[in-house]
Amino acid sequence: MDRPELGYLLSRLMREVMAREKPILDGAGLEMWDYAVLTALADSDAPTQAQLAATTGRDKTRLIGNLDRLETQGMIVRQADSADRRNRIVSLTAAGSRVLRSCREAIGAMEAELLAGLEPADRAAFERALTDLVVTDR
Repeated sequence: MDRPELGYLLSRLMREVMAREKPILDGAGLEMWDYAVLTALADSDAPTQAQLAATTGRDKTRLIGNLDRLETQGMIVRQADSADRRNRIVSLTAAGSRVLRSCREAIGAMEAELLAGLEPADRAAFERALTDLVVTDR
């Protein structure tokens, strides 16, 4: 093999991306998992907290702290499910949408800076390949 293993390369890239995202999220008062929750809720409400945990990959017992913090900050609301009062429907608020949009814009600019050294065609191919490898619901 003429290059390091994918796991090694991806872990190095992931550490760099997370290090660059951290100040953006800190500035918004978010932790990385908070951002994951907001991102997951941007598409649709979560019918249950358990489903939100599955969508984000966050353990459902640890997710509660993120939901509590986001609700206190006014970024989400949790309401009882009228069909099953044991379930809580989690929804993004307008404030949460604004914070998410702002973070996404800043992260987009950070990613553009990170990938600026790539030729445009290489960048497009890299982004397409990552998306094809990761996004399973296409």
